[in-house]
Amino acid sequence: MDDSKPWLSHYSPGVPVNIDADQYPSLVALFEDCITKYKNKPAFTCMGKTITYKEFGKKSRKMAAYLQSRGLEPGDRISLMMPNTLQYPIALFGSLLAGLVVVNTNPLYTPREMKHQFTDSGVKAIIIAENFAANLQKIIDDTKIEVVIKTSIGELLGAIKGTVVNFVVRRVKRMVPKYQINNAISFSHALKEGKKFTIKQVTQTPDRVAVLQYTGGTTGVAKGSMLTNRNLVANALQIRAIMDPFLKEGEEVALCPLPLYHIFAFTVNCVAMMSFGSHSILVVNAKDIPSVIKEFNKYPVSLFTGVNTLFNALLNHPKFAEVDFSSLKVTVGGGMAVQRSVAEEWLKVTGCFLNEGFGMTESSPLASVNPLDGGGQLGTIGIPAPSTLMRIVDESGSVLPPNEIGEIQIKGPQVMKGYYNQPVETAKTIVDGWLNTGDLGLMQPDGFFKIVDRKKDMINVSGFNVFPNEIEEVLASHPKVLEVAAVGVPHEKSGECVKVFVVKKDSSLTEKELIAYCRENLTGYKVPKEVEFRKELPKTNVGKILRRALREEEKKS
Repeated sequence: MDDSKPWLSHYSPGVPVNIDADQYPSLVALFEDCITKYKNKPAFTCMGKTITYKEFGKKSRKMAAYLQSRGLEPGDRISLMMPNTLQYPIALFGSLLAGLVVVNTNPLYTPREMKHQFTDSGVKAIIIAENFAANLQKIIDDTKIEVVIKTSIGELLGAIKGTVVNFVVRRVKRMVPKYQINNAISFSHALKEGKKFTIKQVTQTPDRVAVLQYTGGTTGVAKGSMLTNRNLVANALQIRAIMDPFLKEGEEVALCPLPLYHIFAFTVNCVAMMSFGSHSILVVNAKDIPSVIKEFNKYPVSLFTGVNTLFNALLNHPKFAEVDFSSLKVTVGGGMAVQRSVAEEWLKVTGCFLNEGFGMTESSPLASVNPLDGGGQLGTIGIPAPSTLMRIVDESGSVLPPNEIGEIQIKGPQVMKGYYNQPVETAKTIVDGWLNTGDLGLMQPDGFFKIVDRKKDMINVSGFNVFPNEIEEVLASHPKVLEVAAVGVPHEKSGECVKVFVVKKDSSLTEKELIAYCRENLTGYKVPKEVEFRKELPKTNVGKILRRALREEEKKS
């Protein structure tokens, strides 16, 4: 075994050390292979409506032909701004077939955030759910957008069901504010018009940027990560290689509550699971826990992806423990740290290991994950994916030995080309092919990696480094705590002190009780000086708790 890669001995049997990142020259080539190989199998289901791989392919080609007919040229940017509906994968591969660069946009963005992303990327077209069109109306004149395709939640669900769903969304729940956008056409109309045209073939190369994926903005202004065909194909194949010994082609059912416009679900659920010929069940709103449980009851789910807050919310719903989990083979958590108490409870309730992985937008995203055969370690982010190197370095860039804390670096075919129009930021982030993650961690002697915390989230108490993850891990294990976030706030004696924001699981929980619990489990300087109880915590679109928002609130108060 290579002493510099102690993780190699921990790969599950059947998982290769390396993958062929050039097996497909592009995402389009991978797509074409899948819709041919699995043509009669179900591809996606949303709210009970299913399309096969063959239908998926036909509709994607119609969308591609329509987009080209509107004068869009290869390399032009198109924003996809919608929740998990059947329209999303069709719009995605339709755009790629047309040679466009996809800009995934969070539907929850404010007009200001939309304007930043659209002007920064130079978006010329957008496919948007009508729920968010009123915000687009406010800023569209400040952008280069010429083509607007609008869609409704019920549009592809069939005449009767679609009408009912749209009535509820528009009239009952009033989720579609009034808007007026000139020359906007419907998704269905675009598909109908697309029948009249033939797709002009586009040269797809491995190094061509396929997706401009904006960073979450959890640590500052969002930047556009240029993800090439090779980056995304490689990461999908890395994920496939890791799951291959446990899943069967054309037989799996993958439940997808996380939004496909987010890089985690985009690569794992949309691309990698497509390569398996999986049947993907799309959930429109991941926060609607009863809907997630309903899909678990309706389909024999074999793969489930989520984030810690989603797993926690499911485990705390009384109906979840009643689900039949006999078909569940793989559960993967990412996006934020999976807390030990949550992972242990997940195994107890479902009988399936909750395997924590690690990655970032800039790495397409997967970099490491715990082995799926039960050989993982709770509290770690596992081992590097096939064809991936990871290491820990100090501030001067020198490689650190096992068990020493430093910055995690990643190297592999999934590492982005760079940030769009930001050469200085790119040079800071990618050095000699190594991606600086901004995460502090360590490598154990056995090759498993552990994240300690984000560099920017570290709290300095009287010169001692305090990591929020550790505080949160301890408090999350308290039986009366539902969710928790820890941040550093100014303190006249120690420079900073720890403040925690807590959502109660049990209303009887008191500050005194929490502090006493912390004193039992943490050394003195790590014990929170301040506790604030809240009904909910600020989160990103995938449920990652926003410590930055909490710190900013503290600065203003």
